Amino acid sequence: MPRHRIRRSALSASVAATVVLAGSAAGGAYLTGRSPDHAPAAAASVSSVSPAATAPVAATSEEPVVDPDAELAAAVEPLLAASGTQAVSVAVLDSGSWTRAVYGGADAVYDTASIVKVDILAALLLRAQDEKRELTAGEHARAVAMIERSDNDSATVLLAAVGGAAGLDAANERFGLTSTTAAKAWGLTRTTAADQLTLLEAVFGTDTDAELSEESRTSLRELMTQVEADQQWGVSAAGSEWALKNGWMPRTATGLWNINSIGQVTADGRTYLVAVLSGGQRTKETGIALVESVAKAAVGVVRAGTAG
Repeated sequence: MPRHRIRRSALSASVAATVVLAGSAAGGAYLTGRSPDHAPAAAASVSSVSPAATAPVAATSEEPVVDPDAELAAAVEPLLAASGTQAVSVAVLDSGSWTRAVYGGADAVYDTASIVKVDILAALLLRAQDEKRELTAGEHARAVAMIERSDNDSATVLLAAVGGAAGLDAANERFGLTSTTAAKAWGLTRTTAADQLTLLEAVFGTDTDAELSEESRTSLRELMTQVEADQQWGVSAAGSEWALKNGWMPRTATGLWNINSIGQVTADGRTYLVAVLSGGQRTKETGIALVESVAKAAVGVVRAGTAG
């Protein structure tokens, strides 16, 4: 399997300008269109024993039955009420116990904004593996810029390199994403928190039969630990060590923001995959604050459920 270790290199300033910037920050999505906001009983040996005495006794356990999704909802909903919005979905996985929880199901679909850049790079690495080659020097440079600086022009070029929206959809089918639809205007790709958790498993998992090779996964993960200082918010609030990618996008029609964050964090020596998606946020700052509080609550719920 060819290696795809991504090397840091300079990004050329000349890029295809096929999209229009939404907002002034590099992590905001480029848009070319607009979508609505949106577990046997013993036989009797004496005939005088009553039937009740020979009936099976149901197994009992002193362990409480815990519904992780319900626990997560109980933790998240007060945060949403306090913020005045319900447009948030979150998914979390304890990488050690494989305990997971999701708030917001297949119907909770959001625009990705720049978190789709992780998906684009995963698709590019997968394509290079299929072609038994390394990334080209240009692909390396654009991959670094796209993840570390959230460069939008690089995302546009690399999406084209994987075959556009159709190519990204094909890669996502192999990764196991079932509720994500790619868009030519990549920031308008529609997804769910559960699907983003599946994508994170493809990137951070250790399965030797995974679609992405270990070399590819390592390359992508390393870039996600090196995002620029002003982009190190989001799921990082839920732990110490982190690898992440964020997305932020103001909507032209409403002035409200999509604020998203996906990645891996370490808390008390355990690793967690976390994806938080949101829409309808009044400002970028209030959206970031809500995403961080939801990420902390999600990790707290799963950590409490596996403690002991």
